[in-house]
Amino acid sequence: MLLESVGEDLRTLRIVTKAYAGREGELTSVLQYVYQSVLLGQRGERELALLLQRIASDEMRHLQTVGALITRLGAPPVYTACPPYPVGYYSASCVNYARETAEMIEADIAAEERSAEAYAGMLKEMENPAAAEVVLALMKEEREHLRLLRRL
Repeated sequence: MLLESVGEDLRTLRIVTKAYAGREGELTSVLQYVYQSVLLGQRGERELALLLQRIASDEMRHLQTVGALITRLGAPPVYTACPPYPVGYYSASCVNYARETAEMIEADIAAEERSAEAYAGMLKEMENPAAAEVVLALMKEEREHLRLLRRL
């Protein structure tokens, strides 16, 4: 991803900020997949726990990428839905704490669908080709997660 070619752009910043620490952003994805992986691992569902742990790692990389994008666009990556404003800080209440395996996977599929759709919507609004390239790569990875989860 070519973050180096992204410069300050407040319009694009407003478009991408919710993907960072918004209610359904990358931070929520990281926390939700880690929660599920730990819970399932302790219940002996090792294979599924490892898959969700791998997806959590991808989502953590996404979080870093969106944070770096926000920084390149001109704001610090504060854990709010609207950086750089230190209001509406992120809350772990955004995480889906389902305990049944089927409910977890259903929630994950729905979240990945919304994430891919959100990135697609961002691309339609963007006029910044360098930032769009970053968002497109993220959207493709979310679609891959969706494919993996649907196979379950």
